[in-house]
Amino acid sequence: MNDELKQDFESAVVKHLLFKSKLRSYLYGSGTSQGPIRDPAQCNFGRWIQARALGPYAHLPESRELDRLHVRIHQEANRLMDMHARGQVEPALAGLPAVEQLADQITALMRTMEQKLRRAL
Repeated sequence: MNDELKQDFESAVVKHLLFKSKLRSYLYGSGTSQGPIRDPAQCNFGRWIQARALGPYAHLPESRELDRLHVRIHQEANRLMDMHARGQVEPALAGLPAVEQLADQITALMRTMEQKLRRAL
């Protein structure tokens, strides 16, 4: 069970990193699909949150905060992408540290959740 838990959270972290990579790719001019960046429900990490964090892990108070932060990071990504679309590329790129800060908060919450679940085993 411990290995399954570790694998579940490692998979979620990879999905979260993929979101950040797609956003960076878009802002740096790569032709990546906007859907998973703009819409939390289309994002693989968002699907993990719905299926796992708000499913079997919903008893943890951090699960709701994780969902809230996930929506917030997408809102910030949308703001940056809209700036980029208006030709404000430099200001959009300058907004990436705010996304990184939210991403770090998400990662820390996930670590806390995993630790709590491990202790409960």
